[in-house]
Amino acid sequence: MRAIQAPFPHTRLRRTRQNANIRDLVAENTLTAADLIWPVFVRDGDGVEEPVTSMPGVVRRSVDKVVEAAREARDLGIPAICLFPYTDASKRTADCAEAWNPDNLSNRATRAIKAAVPDIAIMTDVALDPYSDTGHDGFVVGDEIVNDATVEALIKQGLSQAEAGVDIIGPSDMMDGRIGALRSALESAGHQNVLLLSYAAKYASAFYGPFRDAVGASGALKGDKKTYQMNPANSDEALRCVERDLSEGADMVMVKPGMPYLDICRRVKDAFGAPTYAYQVSGEYAMIQAAAGNGWIDGEKAMLESLMCFKRAGCDGILTYFAPEVARILR
Repeated sequence: MRAIQAPFPHTRLRRTRQNANIRDLVAENTLTAADLIWPVFVRDGDGVEEPVTSMPGVVRRSVDKVVEAAREARDLGIPAICLFPYTDASKRTADCAEAWNPDNLSNRATRAIKAAVPDIAIMTDVALDPYSDTGHDGFVVGDEIVNDATVEALIKQGLSQAEAGVDIIGPSDMMDGRIGALRSALESAGHQNVLLLSYAAKYASAFYGPFRDAVGASGALKGDKKTYQMNPANSDEALRCVERDLSEGADMVMVKPGMPYLDICRRVKDAFGAPTYAYQVSGEYAMIQAAAGNGWIDGEKAMLESLMCFKRAGCDGILTYFAPEVARILR
């Protein structure tokens, strides 16, 4: 599309920028609380809110406090929260069996939220890294993160989450074939209404460090994740990954990280038109918070601008740790 406009002075582009009311009238994108998913970290205990030092303002919450967070999100108009467990080291094993334990942290938190705040959507993470003694998203055999055996474990994990009552399952592992396998398993088990929001284009990024601190995976990780997460140099490959996951039954797709990959968000939305999300990951959050904390940027303005960028790039929604703060401002 090419805009048609008269030459200057008949066209003065500044006319539509002259005051806030006019700017709002011609704004091409809007940001609302309904665009947000709030990632929340859950840990054992009672009455616990434990700060994550590399993510200022973010805490690990015990289940009772996660229920309070869900209630806060609901009251702010945030439609969904996403649960990530901080699993005790004693439960991180080679077989990752805690991942599908009906009483693991994620499942207990899901049931507690559904009992207390049934009108908020719950998203969960499907990957083995919170439960593995290697910190990897899949099983490690020798020096290889094996694909097919991992997918079988992910099916068990996903079914346990569906039984607990989740609304949206987010496979973040990047194993080949896991979306089709999960969709088939969910259908067979009668969970046909559970959505799959696939981490379809997840890059092997340096921006995940604070998250790994938050879930306790930093010290456990052996090696890197480059054999299953995407090469940051690649763009066309992201479209192949998204097309595959949609063809296997994904309802929504995600690009991760966010701001360094806005071009991928735009390409995905333009190519497929499917519900497209981005994850403003821990490193992005921490950079804004650190710069704001040092007085180098206006933190509130930078936060809002960063989220609007996702909407401009074609995203239907954003996972962000800023969610409750943004929702309060937008009210």
